[in-house]
Order: sequence, then C-alpha cells, then structure tokens
Amino acid sequence: MRSLQLRNDTVLEIGTFLVRRWSGRENITLNIRDQKEIQTKLRENKVTIFPLEKYQGTDFQKYRQFRTALWYESMRIRHSSKILSNDHAFGFILNTLEMRRIETVGRDYWQGMDEEIIFNYGFTWLYRPLLNSLYGHNRIVEGFIQYFLLGEMKGEIPPSAFEKIQNAVKIANEAVKEAIEKKYGTDWLEKKVSEIIRALEIDPLLTIPISIPKLSSGIAMSEQEFMKTLNKISKYRESDFGELDSTKITEGKQIFDEFKVLLEEAKRSENKGLTTNVVGISIPALTNVDETKIYDTDLINNLKAKFKEWKSGWKEQHLITGDEFDQETYIEGHKPFMTDKKIAIKTRIFILLDHSSSIAEQETQYKKATLALCEVLDFLKVQFSVYAFNTEQKQVTCWLIKPENLQWNNTAAKRLAQIKANGSTPLAEVYNLLLPTVRSKKPDIFLTLTDGEPSDPDAVRSVMRDFKLLGIKMVAIGVGHDTGYAITIANNLRRLGYERTLAVSRLNEIPKRVLNVLGTD
Repeated sequence: MRSLQLRNDTVLEIGTFLVRRWSGRENITLNIRDQKEIQTKLRENKVTIFPLEKYQGTDFQKYRQFRTALWYESMRIRHSSKILSNDHAFGFILNTLEMRRIETVGRDYWQGMDEEIIFNYGFTWLYRPLLNSLYGHNRIVEGFIQYFLLGEMKGEIPPSAFEKIQNAVKIANEAVKEAIEKKYGTDWLEKKVSEIIRALEIDPLLTIPISIPKLSSGIAMSEQEFMKTLNKISKYRESDFGELDSTKITEGKQIFDEFKVLLEEAKRSENKGLTTNVVGISIPALTNVDETKIYDTDLINNLKAKFKEWKSGWKEQHLITGDEFDQETYIEGHKPFMTDKKIAIKTRIFILLDHSSSIAEQETQYKKATLALCEVLDFLKVQFSVYAFNTEQKQVTCWLIKPENLQWNNTAAKRLAQIKANGSTPLAEVYNLLLPTVRSKKPDIFLTLTDGEPSDPDAVRSVMRDFKLLGIKMVAIGVGHDTGYAITIANNLRRLGYERTLAVSRLNEIPKRVLNVLGTD
C-alpha cells in the first residue's frame, strides 16, 4: 500500500467524531500529539493520542491501531469513574484491569470491534518488552500484564516469580468477571488491586517504565509470525470472543472501506479553502505541532463570559436615567438605572500578526492572546481571516492562518503555533502582498498587530492610501513590553496614516481592545 498521506486535520476530524460517538459525550476534545503515553482526562473531557506514524506496520495497520486505541479511551470515558497515573504499580494495574472490564462492557454496544480488539492485541504483543530486558519487580509486573492480557509472556522468568504471576492473574480474572456480572464499576475494582499487589509481592508505589509503541529489536515480525500471534491470542480469548478467523482479522475489510474514504477525502480536501495563488503568501505545513501550549483556557473563558451578551446584539448599561431602576446599584452609589444598548459588530475583519524577531521573547504569550481573540471572534460568529508574517530563509513570507470562509478550529491553531518569530518588519512589502486578497474580499476592518517600527515608513504611508480607497478602516495595535514603549509605538503608527491606533503593554489585553474596536454605537 502506498505511503500514508492522511493529513492531521483529516485524522483529527474523524477521530473527534468517533470519540464523541463512542463515548456519548459531545464536548470531548481530541489532541494528536507525539508523547510518552496516551492520556484521557475525564474532568477536562480531553483525550490525547499518538499520531499514526508512532505505530508500526503498514499504513492501514497503523490506522487500525489508532482507531482501536481511540475506542478504548472512549470506553474509559463512558464507563470509568477514574483513571490513575500509569507511573506507579497501583495505578498501572488498576488501569489494566479497567481495560479488560470496559472492553467487555463496550463490546455489548459495539460488537463490530471484536476483530479490531484481537488485531490490536497482536501488535500489543509486538510492542511489549522482553522480560529478560527488565530487572527486579518491574519484570514481575510486566510478566503479569502480558500473561493477563495476552495469555503468554515474552522471555524467561524464574519459577517463583511465575507462580506469583499465575496467582495474581487468577485474582485479576475473577475480579473482572465479578465486576462485569454484578455491574460493579471502577471503585469496586480498585479495591481488588491491593490483593494483586500482595500476590505479586511488590510495592504499590513501584515506578513503572512507560511502554510505548516501539520495537526494541528494530525489526517488525513477518506476516506468518503475526498470524501465529493472532491465532494464540484468539485461542486464549475464545471464551470471551468466541471463535474468530485470524485471516479475516488480518484483512479488516470493514475498516478498510472507512480507511479508503479517509484517503480519498484527504486527497480531495488537501488545502481546501486554503489555496492561494499570490506569490509570497504560504500555508503552514501541518505537522505534529503542540498547539495546546498557546491555549490559555482561563483567558478564553473569561473573554467569552465578558462578551457573551454580544451574541444577542444587546448590552446592559447603567445610566443616570433609563428603563429600569436597580436598587442594589443605587445603594452602592453607582448609576441606578439600567437600559439595553444595541451593539453592532463589524462582521468582517482582516487580521495581520507581526511575527518579526522582536516578539521572540514573548512569542508564546503573544500567540496565546491572539488565539484567545480568534476563539472569541468565532464564538461571536464574526467573519474574520488571519494572516501572519515573518522571514523564512531570508525571504519575507506572509502565512495564511485562517481564511474568511473557514471556521476557526484546532487545525488553524496548529498553523498559528508553528509560525516562528524571525526577521524585520517590512510592513509595506507585506501589505503589497496582501493587497490583491484584500481587494477581492473587501473586509470592513484591516487590523495589524505589531511591536516595532516598519522598515520603510514612507512606503507604508503610500500603500495605506490604496487600502483606504477601498473603503477599508485601517487599525493598528502597538504592542510594547511596558506602557510607555507601547504608547510610543502606537503614536508612531498613527503618523503612518492608520485611522485608529491603540497601545497594549499587557498581551492578554489584546482581545479586549480588538473587541472594543468592533463594538460601535
């Protein structure tokens, strides 16, 4: 099969759909990130999973493992009351017991997962380490995990340790069986972990090395060896799954149709809505960028709460006279009358972000503020587009982060996250690059966020006239490391011909300033 060309946003989209459908929660967010282990945070409604390239096998086999891992995390969300850390033996063993319990419970809802579960166990066997490579109590815990999940162990272990493992596995199997039959949950199963700990004669706080998808030998097993592994696992789990055909498991025909659709969709939608024919304007490559580093959840939520009333188009105001008397406000000594003020939001805004080298020291905070702005604009259903500029390989480049015709989403945040602060501030050159796009879109406001002087002020004044002739309101925000410097930048920008300039020294004030520009009487 040809090399996997699924775009991250395509995988993220189908993954988000699946995890929400399987878990029954519409507010679950999915992140795809290269990290040490898969994580599900129940309170935050958040799942973080490996990218496809982290897995071994063919492109299709990688997708099947990704999909099954996502199903397990969805079942944890749906059926588990807690997920402990895998860093210590107690949490590691509880999570393993829970894996078997939610697997059985989940199969009642999603019976088509049987072949995928066994297939995934085949690769689990491949990824588990040789017992010979481990020492001390870690060897015993790993032996327990392998014997409990897979019915066999990789490598040799002393007879005394094997006896402990057999006793512990017997306790674990009986506990999971009873939990399923009597419909007990995580809390009940947690009480059984201590018995397993005692049977293994280990410390519950024993540090457990994380086992991620990898091949210690660096060599993948042959197809024949993989089939043998599937046959062994199918036989071991026959009492749970019934008789399964290893050939059908390997083929995965049902999932292959889904995989083909994804490949076709990825090919069809590549750069859909993001194409640009303008020389000098580029689209950031979608890589495994950790966009969560520029998410400030508190800032975003506070802003959404503050501007929630804007969604209705009305804002409550306190005045000396008005429609309704507020007694508490009067007692507190404030204007006692309340009235509703109509808010008109400019529906189309074009945002340009300066990513020259001068913002490097506060680049993360700068991105957090601009991302929060985009989140709130999307929340208020304002039509907006976002561009950024920097210098790449000594060439000034303007980056398309979000076009007007697409919604702000996780993929747009990834594009923003990967723009690096570098180069000078050739604002006139950037404006000339954007002029054809702006001329065709004709936004109401063109907003520039910058923290420095443009390289050629006279050229900026000249191109500014071209924008104004289009009837576009040119607004600039001067960003400085302190109030005085920010005011100086804003005053200098005003001399360039902007209709309105603002000064910002605290980066988290950027979204509020922009939103106040949008709100008019």
